[in-house]
Amino acid sequence: MAVHSINSILYMRGVYPQDDFKMQKKYGLNVLVTTEPELLKYLETIMGQLKEWILQRSVQKLVLVIASVNSGEVLERWQFDLQLEGESASGATGAPTKTEKDVQQEIQAIIRQITASVTFLPMLEDVCTFAMLFSSVH
Repeated sequence: MAVHSINSILYMRGVYPQDDFKMQKKYGLNVLVTTEPELLKYLETIMGQLKEWILQRSVQKLVLVIASVNSGEVLERWQFDLQLEGESASGATGAPTKTEKDVQQEIQAIIRQITASVTFLPMLEDVCTFAMLFSSVH
């Protein structure tokens, strides 16, 4: 889910040109996916590492930072709390209980939250870049 959220933010905030994205059917939903080869390679690498960290229960948060290329100033910070399927907020584990429909509804809710947030944000005037940061379990 994280990669679709990141693609949506990069698209909606204009960090990459709109032409660098396409709609793709995933989880029964239409989601944005980058077509820019270097960005695609970077996201695949990062998401592969993130998956390992999640399975090891060594990461709790992913933060997408959007910054000005010229000044380096952080313009936006998007934080995602990560949780392994079947794990409660307290860290207790249990059997996964989410159906595919539940997953689709969660993705839809996250994309709606991103879209709603973007409508209230000012346009980014600077040429921007992004970084992804991870917060480990303490």
